[in-house]
Amino acid sequence: MAENNTTSQTQPLVNDQVQNEAGGYVWEVTDMKRLHRFLCLGSEAGTYYVRDNLDLGKQNVTCIERLIENGDGEKVVDELKKFSVEGRTAKQEPLILALAMCARSSDLQTKQAAYKVLAEVCRIPTHLFMFVDNVERISKMSKGTGWGRAQRRAIQQWYNDKNAKSLALAVTKYRQRNGWSHKDLLRLAHIKPANDGIALVFKYIVKGLDAVKEEFKIEDSPDDVKVAMTFLEAVEDMKNTGDEVRAVTLIEEHGLVREHIPTNRLKSRNIWKALLKEMPMTAMIRNLGKMTSAGVLMPESNEVKHICEKLRDDMALQKARIHPFNVLLALRTYQSGQGDKGKMKWMANQSILDALEHAFYASFKNIEPTGKRFLLALDVSGSMTYGSVNGAKSITASLAAAAMLMVTARTEPKEHYDILAFSDKLVPLPINASMKLDDVCKAAVDVTMGPTDCAQPMLWATENKKPVDVFIVYTDCETWAGPVHPAQALQQYRKAMDIQAKLIVCAMTSTGFTLAEPNDAGMLDIAGFDSGAPEIIHSFAMGHF
Repeated sequence: MAENNTTSQTQPLVNDQVQNEAGGYVWEVTDMKRLHRFLCLGSEAGTYYVRDNLDLGKQNVTCIERLIENGDGEKVVDELKKFSVEGRTAKQEPLILALAMCARSSDLQTKQAAYKVLAEVCRIPTHLFMFVDNVERISKMSKGTGWGRAQRRAIQQWYNDKNAKSLALAVTKYRQRNGWSHKDLLRLAHIKPANDGIALVFKYIVKGLDAVKEEFKIEDSPDDVKVAMTFLEAVEDMKNTGDEVRAVTLIEEHGLVREHIPTNRLKSRNIWKALLKEMPMTAMIRNLGKMTSAGVLMPESNEVKHICEKLRDDMALQKARIHPFNVLLALRTYQSGQGDKGKMKWMANQSILDALEHAFYASFKNIEPTGKRFLLALDVSGSMTYGSVNGAKSITASLAAAAMLMVTARTEPKEHYDILAFSDKLVPLPINASMKLDDVCKAAVDVTMGPTDCAQPMLWATENKKPVDVFIVYTDCETWAGPVHPAQALQQYRKAMDIQAKLIVCAMTSTGFTLAEPNDAGMLDIAGFDSGAPEIIHSFAMGHF
């Protein structure tokens, strides 16, 4: 047994620690690190909540105000742009709220920088509407208005920098959000179109297609105007036609997408067949149940063959950058024969199930190794095998954890990870890169269960002098069994091994908990587990926040 060199939390372990409000010493979390946390997690603290109803109010991002006050506003905007362009955020809402706060700053340089990157961060109308809504709410708090010259100019540029066809596609695919529409933005921003093609789209937004036809003589117009007009005519024709054959022709000839199709048309087998031909990989996987329910994916049909070929195309999977966990969610949802919401049901096609299973294993190649040393600890309590994950209702906590164990085993060198099962003690779990998902789940079944103690991984690594960069605990819910708090066990490990190790606790059925010390930059809690969680884990391990 290793010597117990416990240091009181009222004393610093190393010189660069700071004292928190409770009198304990921790590694300092700077305001820039708090900003990174907020962008990735939606919270300044070290917890990622999968539920969507979090109140992302300005009062929850006080670090941004302090950074601006200290003269770092332009650095904040640079970070927002970088996180957006590199796709580091699991959700867009925190990033866009942060950009809105910078845009409403009293610091002129910060404001100008924010509006300069508006189009790069808010790439689709949905994000633009979200930004405007946030600016409006922030402005009301100070009894002001967000529609000054800087905002008007930035939104004018957002619309005018596009060509006519791409703008026509954008405004018809994403028509409104949060009570805002393109018509509202054109009116409030006083936008003057940059050319005839943009003018045509603006006229369509404000007055409709008939007014466009009255004003623009298409036969005498430049090519970009003709293309935009033809596309808008197809969009309106789709709304009004009662002829299914005509609707299919419009989709195939003009590239109309699901958002252009009236809801009552989305029960049509032929409509879905037409959409499927050019449907992106992610959208295809998401709509498998709907297409099967609509009668599109019949056994031995060309549509089933098309889907199976795409799911077995490793290059296409790599290009789509689909994570294995997301494929697993699609597989289990499709296999269940019903959606998480609504009354839609279907009979799963076995060929598609087989292709999804292939895609699951093939998609591990999409993940880049981190080069970190991991200790993965799997909770083997009985509750892991029943119920469903908060954020992924089609799977259990044990299945989600098994998939994540496989991510590490199949992407990191075998000498860089240890996988153990734990309850009140830890035992090695024989998992390797060649194992299938069912084998990984089965490996944990025979482990003796007991009270769950999330401090055990750090205690084990300390006793065995095991070098670890990242501890990850996969459990169904947060636990407190044991004589040592997980945060204290982590601190003991850091001191004993002189390694600034990180700890991630994934409580997959929880709706909210806090094991992480908020002022410790090396601790992260995940409450629930959704499609964004794997990227959160990867980013945290790599030190992106």
